[in-house]
Amino acid sequence: MRLVRVGAAGSETPGALIDDDTFIDLSDVVSDFNEAFFASGSISSLPDIISARNADGRAEPLGTRRLGAPIARPHQILCIGLNYSDHAAETGQAVPTEPILFTKSPNTLTGPNDDVLIPRNSEKTDWEVELGIVIGQRASYLADEAEAAVSIAGYVLVNDVSERAWQLERNGQWSKGKSSPTFNPAGPYLVTPDEIGDVLDLDMWLDIDGVRRQTGSTSTMIFSPTFIVHYLSQFLTLEPGDLINTGTPPGVGMGMSPQIFLRGGETMTLGISRLGSQTQRVIGN
Repeated sequence: MRLVRVGAAGSETPGALIDDDTFIDLSDVVSDFNEAFFASGSISSLPDIISARNADGRAEPLGTRRLGAPIARPHQILCIGLNYSDHAAETGQAVPTEPILFTKSPNTLTGPNDDVLIPRNSEKTDWEVELGIVIGQRASYLADEAEAAVSIAGYVLVNDVSERAWQLERNGQWSKGKSSPTFNPAGPYLVTPDEIGDVLDLDMWLDIDGVRRQTGSTSTMIFSPTFIVHYLSQFLTLEPGDLINTGTPPGVGMGMSPQIFLRGGETMTLGISRLGSQTQRVIGN
């Protein structure tokens, strides 16, 4: 399944994408793709409902309707830093022996094609195409990666926008450089694991104004999605609907020589195979 939320910001309705141009409205079945929805296990009943409605001709054209983030605001957004060996190399940092964990404010979540706002007094706003994990059930002290796999509802494309000066030069946790409004575009859809295939064989890319900046693959991840979910569950409880950003491949502005950062006026376009693509205008402060 490819689950979407359609409509104006703050009043999105849940549905399922049939193809790139049509979707099935599920708002009479599901109030939202939120913590309660994932916790209830209702996701398992959706394929039959979607199939029946599609057969009945209830698919609607998507048209120009806005796509929101495919999940409602999560309990938490957790992030893994330096999780690609080639990205660690470009930043001059050692490959981690355990996942590096930081958080983003849940209110950074926005739609895949919404504007990204450079925060006031920003000097070094940067881009990061990433694979996001959506948690499908409460996970605490998982026994192994097999249990972790069962806990994953699906995957989503995210742009982990970052303010590098605040992240790295202002002391304290990375979260300061990660939590400005609009700093976590997600979507266009949540894809269930059965439609992904090998999650460690997905191509990733990001362009700035049509110039390719990031090219990578989930095959160079240091810690796999199931490893990350199992690992995190030993330290904290993952709630249904939580989002985990799993790191970025090389090509970020911070890693270039000379460094390049967003100033406003740019267009970011990014994608991951089988997870769709995003386009965001960058609005200066």
